[in-house]
Amino acid sequence: QYSDLSVRLAAPHQLNPKPDVDDLAFGKYFTDHMLKVPYHRRLGGWQKPEITPMENLNLHPAAKVFHYAIELFEGMKAYRGYDGKIRLFRPEMNMARMNVTAYRSGLPTFEGEELIKAMARLVLIDSEWVPHTESASLYIRPTLIGIEPTLGVASSDSALLYTILSPVGPYFKPGAKGLKLYAEPKYTRAWPGGVGDRKVGSNYGPTIHVQQEALRNGCHQVLWLYGDDHQLTEVGVMNIFMLYMKENGERELLTPPLNGLILPGITRDSIIRLCHQWGEFSVREQKFTMPEIKKLSKEGRLLELFGAGTAAVISPIEQISYMGEDIYVPTESHDNPVYRRLYNTLTDIQYGKLDHPWAYVID
Repeated sequence: QYSDLSVRLAAPHQLNPKPDVDDLAFGKYFTDHMLKVPYHRRLGGWQKPEITPMENLNLHPAAKVFHYAIELFEGMKAYRGYDGKIRLFRPEMNMARMNVTAYRSGLPTFEGEELIKAMARLVLIDSEWVPHTESASLYIRPTLIGIEPTLGVASSDSALLYTILSPVGPYFKPGAKGLKLYAEPKYTRAWPGGVGDRKVGSNYGPTIHVQQEALRNGCHQVLWLYGDDHQLTEVGVMNIFMLYMKENGERELLTPPLNGLILPGITRDSIIRLCHQWGEFSVREQKFTMPEIKKLSKEGRLLELFGAGTAAVISPIEQISYMGEDIYVPTESHDNPVYRRLYNTLTDIQYGKLDHPWAYVID
């Protein structure tokens, strides 16, 4: 319960120097405080939440998180608007997704609204860490881990829910061109019946080797394919969208469906809703494949490809390296590309320029 929250502030010697905004790299710096909420089944479940100085965790070597990857996390941001107010973006969706992932991982679920209030308090305490610019934000990382000190693959009777904060700049370097993607069909990120649609760390660790291979091949990110027909699923850690011209000359925006292979992204959902509201082209959640991409490209009907997620917001895609061929995507060659309009609309909501119910003002 948020009403049970206690606060232990950092002493002057525990305060960290704040980095220059121009030096911000993703996830490199951390604020002065953290939120912790322990769970112990034998003590009746969730214990009292506490905000403490940022500190190391003291865990038994047999804690289940270390052996069976019983853990999950979320990615959120706090934005300082042009008016000085700090806002979150659709935090209730992160909480819902986190609870679904907790259930799938055998970890305890929680009241999402209570955690939002506790995290909002944490952000207020460390509010000076929220960058005073619209080119940066404060990344919020709620994490839930199984800490019961027993070996054996089973649900954890003890857990720790904690949140840390990190000021971040752009996920990709400003001024960089569109992304070049590495599409290698022999690698698969997720499969039906698995947990590709859940935000668990075990989805990310095994991708590092493939990402390194992509970099060696002159690409920025991996385009994850699935199946014999080489369906597009995700790009790096982002959802993917394709804008193309149908044979009748009408534009249509496609994104893969929530069929268990992809993460149900908050940015993804927001893009779909915004485009439906605009009503300028049809929007469909449907699978599409690399052979279809090649065909559209040859016919000049492939208009835009872009990735979407909390960390990078929206990132245009310029090229796909696929089975010995480089496929060019004219995402940035249009006068008013859809991806840029979506980026501007989303960031206008996040930074308070556009009044919208998706913005959660912290006060």
